[in-house]
Amino acid sequence: MDWYYYIALAAILPQILFLIQAHTNYRYALSKYKKKRSWYRPRTALIVPCKGLDSAFEKNIASFFNQDYENYLLFFVVADESDPAYSELCRLKNQLSRSSQAQDVQVLVSNQGQSESNFADVSGGKQERGKNSRRCCSEKIQNLLYCYERIGDDVEVLAFADSDICVCSDWLSHIVYPLRKSKNGAASGYRWFIPKRNNLASLALSAMNAKVAQLLGNTSFNQAWGGSMAIQVDVFREVGLDKIWPRALSDDLSLSYAVKRADKKVAFVPACLAASYESMSWRELFEFGRRQFLITRVSTPKTWWFGLFSSLYSVLGLWGTVVLAFWANFSGKNLPVLTGIAILFFLSQMGGAILRQRMISKLFKEDLPKMQAAILADILLFWLWSALLLVIIISSAFGRTIEWRGKHYKLFGLTETLVVSRNQ
Repeated sequence: MDWYYYIALAAILPQILFLIQAHTNYRYALSKYKKKRSWYRPRTALIVPCKGLDSAFEKNIASFFNQDYENYLLFFVVADESDPAYSELCRLKNQLSRSSQAQDVQVLVSNQGQSESNFADVSGGKQERGKNSRRCCSEKIQNLLYCYERIGDDVEVLAFADSDICVCSDWLSHIVYPLRKSKNGAASGYRWFIPKRNNLASLALSAMNAKVAQLLGNTSFNQAWGGSMAIQVDVFREVGLDKIWPRALSDDLSLSYAVKRADKKVAFVPACLAASYESMSWRELFEFGRRQFLITRVSTPKTWWFGLFSSLYSVLGLWGTVVLAFWANFSGKNLPVLTGIAILFFLSQMGGAILRQRMISKLFKEDLPKMQAAILADILLFWLWSALLLVIIISSAFGRTIEWRGKHYKLFGLTETLVVSRNQ
């Protein structure tokens, strides 16, 4: 048996295992999302940090008022009253509070914005980590901590959501439910991008995000996502998040790290997959993707390396087996076997795309008409999105500075972040 036969065989076996795992996650999602979670209702503070007016802002915010959960407090928080979200939140509070089951609704202002003089000037890298540098957390975490410091002693659970998602009325009951078990340190959903317009960049965003969402299931590899997650207050303090967050940039990666370090699990909740209605240009897509993976590389390097190698395998495995099949066609050696392996590799990756789109079609039935183009784009162009995802991951291997919601941050580690001059 020739060497290329071994290479092709070694390539296809992991791909088959990935497909089996994808099918396992698919069955897990479908078996869990329909179940009712009505009896476990700990007193919960739902915290929603806001900055600016996201797409479908009013619809998203209204979904947090409309939770079928009688024992929760609802906190919205902005950094400054000048934020356009502030006046809109106040208006929606007046309009929706009476019909909400939330026992209290507050719109808070953290007033923790920094002036230009507070920003560390790290131009040229000469003042990095120097005495004039100021370690900090992200503005989002500052807002979360501002709310955390104001919760009462009767609050048992902290739930967090982003303002750019729209959640179902039973979202809160589902996100807190896994916390009844001590082995689960946190519970998390994930986002699913639904394009507001079907330009190619928005379709690419939806498909690449779907590939990541497909990795979540009943597994220890789950990572929390800050847009839809919950943790018990006692666990929050036990794992030291009240000390980690003041020095972190990413709320979800640092939470996942702290929970797993304490030998607890991050439970994935399929019913808490949240719709995010977005459209992006190619520039916005690359900026968003690079920022996400750069934060991951600096904060949790093992997760980033896993993403890089799995993406490399997906792209090189697919096209490598195709090249071997063409070579076999011209050389006449093992043509049926190598051609079959190339076809099997292609079909297994397409099968993964079909599984994830079939899953979301069952979970998001109301949004199905809006997702038709994204579903077809993922299934038919999965090979293109895999290559694009690899390019974005590779681009995140360089540099440590990101821009996030109008501020620049320099990352040195999970709990070491510097605010960088806006004029850098």
